[in-house]
Amino acid sequence: MSFLIDSSIMITSQILFFGFGWLFFMRQLFKDYEVRQYVVQVIFSVTFAFSCTMFELIIFEILGVLNSSSRYFHWKMNLCVILLILVFMVPFYIGYFIVSNIQLLHKQRLLFSCLLWLTFMYFFWKLGDPFPILSPKHGILSIEQLISRVGVIGVTLMALLSGFGAVNCPYTYMSYFLRNVTDTDILALERRLLQTMDMIISKKKRMAMARRTMFQKGEVHNKPSGFWGMIKSVATSAPGSENLTLIQQEVDALEELSRQLFLETADLYATKERIEYSKTFKGKYFNFLGYFFSIYCVWKIFMATINIVFDRVGKTDPVTRGIEITVNYLGIQFDVKFWSQHISFILVGIIIVTSIRGLLITLTKFFYAISSSKSSNVIVLLLAQIMGMYFVSSVLLIRMSMPLEYRTIITEVLGELQFNFYHRWFDVIFLVSALSSILFLYLAHKQAPEKHMAP
Repeated sequence: MSFLIDSSIMITSQILFFGFGWLFFMRQLFKDYEVRQYVVQVIFSVTFAFSCTMFELIIFEILGVLNSSSRYFHWKMNLCVILLILVFMVPFYIGYFIVSNIQLLHKQRLLFSCLLWLTFMYFFWKLGDPFPILSPKHGILSIEQLISRVGVIGVTLMALLSGFGAVNCPYTYMSYFLRNVTDTDILALERRLLQTMDMIISKKKRMAMARRTMFQKGEVHNKPSGFWGMIKSVATSAPGSENLTLIQQEVDALEELSRQLFLETADLYATKERIEYSKTFKGKYFNFLGYFFSIYCVWKIFMATINIVFDRVGKTDPVTRGIEITVNYLGIQFDVKFWSQHISFILVGIIIVTSIRGLLITLTKFFYAISSSKSSNVIVLLLAQIMGMYFVSSVLLIRMSMPLEYRTIITEVLGELQFNFYHRWFDVIFLVSALSSILFLYLAHKQAPEKHMAP
């Protein structure tokens, strides 16, 4: 009876998560597109629902909600479903929609979709060869084979995003990195933009007048076609006549320049708004957060370097370790086990909420940046793939933030993976990502003033 009650709780929460994923798909990702493939919508929502369910089960582990046998069953079922989606279903449909967009392969799209999926499976399987991610006794069809490979990809994505975010967050929040922008700078750039637009209009008028003159003389109908015809028309243009090909090239170059000037003008306006915003109370608050995150970034880079150099992986969760150090230093009586449980719950909850929120914001920006009416289905499926792998790898890493007594079921479900490898791999990729982001932002920040000062 208790198993049925526990299952009803889990099913109800999964339906709620599915509904939230469905609404996010409709209201955010696909609000500007009329053509919707419901299979894409269902896959995205199901992936989101089972990903959130894993985080829910982590919280249930800490709080002791549901029977341990029920939690184990739902952990196992949840992992099997999410792996089935990430390894078999999503890659197949990505290949299917890619082939469907190619007219020549449209009639044989099912065959070519299977070929693409088999190609994915080959590289996915070969991915595990260079990494020490499995115990030798695992069979080729064991669930650990899939989790270990998904974990490598997901941890890599997490580390890349975390490294960039740790550097970009203080760079975005701190007013120290804002370049000084005045109204004079904006007016000068706007004058350049207006002059460029006037030149484009003037040259297009010349082209229109030249075409009208040619039409009146009957030259348009007798104009030679093809590449050699174009060369001949350029070489034999009559004296005093307009060379339309050269003028069109000039117009194209000026239009490209006008687009760059427009983007730079919009960037200056955005920077000026940020300067004004930084003077408000909320702006000063975010400026303080920027300094805090800059210290956190330096600390994370330092600790990642220490972990890599000394091949170190923590055995105790950070909360328990921090409380033990504080209690021993102050010499006070304190129930470490009781408070570590509650603080771990709060910490894991914050990690889960911020992970889901941050990932959804990133996915939305990424989708709007690269999607189109033809590629939108493929992009959504890729985002679902990234989201599922991200959340599976989050479970592998969050496990270390939990006290030992709450890791038992998670460790049993995940199998005998080389958990230490994933933490070391995260540190390596995080360090590379953070240092690369520092270099990139430094060069971008250094070149920005030079670009706007150019005549």
